[in-house]
Amino acid sequence: MGIDYTHFLICWRCFYIAKTEELLINDQIRVAELMVIGPNGEKMGVKKLEDALTLASYAGLDLVLMSENSTPAVAKIMDYNKYRYERQKKLKETQKKQRESNKDIKEYRLSVRIDIHDFETRVKNASEYLKKGHKIKAFIKFKGREMAHTDLGKDVLIKFADALKDFSQIEIEPKLEGRQMSLLLAPKNK
Repeated sequence: MGIDYTHFLICWRCFYIAKTEELLINDQIRVAELMVIGPNGEKMGVKKLEDALTLASYAGLDLVLMSENSTPAVAKIMDYNKYRYERQKKLKETQKKQRESNKDIKEYRLSVRIDIHDFETRVKNASEYLKKGHKIKAFIKFKGREMAHTDLGKDVLIKFADALKDFSQIEIEPKLEGRQMSLLLAPKNK
C-alpha cells in the first residue's frame, strides 16, 4: 500500500507541475518537427523530436517547447529549472514594485466611546502608514441610540485628524453615510 500511495503522490505532483507550468519539456513534447534553438541562442535548424531530445541530453540540458502554435514549433535547449527560478524571481520583483507603487487605503474603526489607549494605538499605527505614503480612512459605525448623537462621533474623527496633523492632511471631511461617518486622510506632501 505504501508504494502505491507514494507512486500516486509522484504522479499527482508531475500532473500538478504540468498543469501549473505552461511550457512543455522533454518527453511531454508531442510535436514531430521543431525549430531548435541552442543553449547560446544560435539557431540549429528544423530537427525531428528525437534528434532534438538527443542534442539536449548530450548538452545535459532540457528541451523546452517555447512556441507550439508557430510553424514549425520552436523549442530551446536550456536548463529549465534555472529558467523557472529566474522567471519566478522576475515575477516577485514586479509584484514588489507594484506593491510599492500601489498605495492602499488603510481603514481604522473608531467608536464614540473609544478608550484613550485604544485611540493612541490607532493614531500611532496610522502615523506609520502615513509615513509610508498610504491613505487613512477612519470611520465610526453608530449603533442604536448613538445615531441621535452623531456630533460626538464627528468630534472623535476630528480629534483623530488633529492627532495626525503632522503627517497628514484631511482629504475628505467627516460625513455621514447611513449609520457610518467617515473621514479620509492623505499623507502630507514633502
